[in-house]
Amino acid sequence: MYSNEVLVYLQQAYFTPLSFKDHIQARQQANISASIRKKIQQHHLTIRVTDKSNNFYIGLTSEFKKKEQTYFNETNAYIQLMDNPFDEVLNKVIQLLNQLRSKRFILKWQYDQMMPDPKQTQLAHLYFNPKTHKNDIPVRPIISSLHSATTKISKFLDSIIRPIFDAKCRQTTIIDGISLIQDLQKYQQLHRLKPTTLFCTFDISNLYTVLPQNESLNILMEFLHVHGYRKVKGVPLDAI
Repeated sequence: MYSNEVLVYLQQAYFTPLSFKDHIQARQQANISASIRKKIQQHHLTIRVTDKSNNFYIGLTSEFKKKEQTYFNETNAYIQLMDNPFDEVLNKVIQLLNQLRSKRFILKWQYDQMMPDPKQTQLAHLYFNPKTHKNDIPVRPIISSLHSATTKISKFLDSIIRPIFDAKCRQTTIIDGISLIQDLQKYQQLHRLKPTTLFCTFDISNLYTVLPQNESLNILMEFLHVHGYRKVKGVPLDAI
């Protein structure tokens, strides 16, 4: 019974003969990989890529699950589903787009751009990366929705709304370190940067789970109304 690494090596050796030295190294690497897998299983370990670094976290699976549960308890924002809702979500998205198109709220090219491909669509899921740079190594939630049923809708809305936000809020938005320095220079030229000026930073715990969705949507609609928008790229605000 060969490991995957040994099989790959045998396939490579069949097509491209390896030197004796490469043969030994391949066997050693295969043994090391098999040994690592065995230790992970024996000691019930979890390996994860760490947050904000290229390192790996290795710890007891039971401890990692406790960290996950702590996050769930703190946010109270998630529930575990007993059934797979993939078909239901996909059908709702398709029905919504069909309704918007039948009412001519969206154009054909917009409809096509947002319609999910059932063959490439996957259920969004949640996983965690450990924050080894913080005390007690908490976990950071990662919502993987790259191929979810609503991703194309999200990308479309971002493409038509973000330019409006960037244009209207350019004077009060800092996008990166260079932008910060340029704004500080302007601030200094206006003689508003003084020895008594105080700087502070702040962090919001679990930002995305504490943002009220309905209130956020109302703020978005108010923002567009204030700036004179009743439609964005031909799409009515109600449809958005």
